[in-house]
Amino acid sequence: MIEDIKKRALHRTSILEGQLRGVAKMIENEDYCMDIITQSRAIQRSLESLNKLLLENHLRTHVAHMFDEGGEQRDRAIEELLKAFDFQAK
Repeated sequence: MIEDIKKRALHRTSILEGQLRGVAKMIENEDYCMDIITQSRAIQRSLESLNKLLLENHLRTHVAHMFDEGGEQRDRAIEELLKAFDFQAK
């Protein structure tokens, strides 16, 4: 992994861990549903941010290399990208 992206991704996972623990505590305490939903949505946004970092790393490293190799590797990279964006045929 690219060192800067790795550092940011690990930081983001630490934040997500704390957010998840917080939501679990809110559920245990039977907090107001809308407050829990607000926190849950924040976790979803944090996960999307993490996914963007991971995808950036994949594009800058693996995909770039696979495209340079061409042929089957290029085709595999395209399939991975389609899967990453949920465009892959089922």
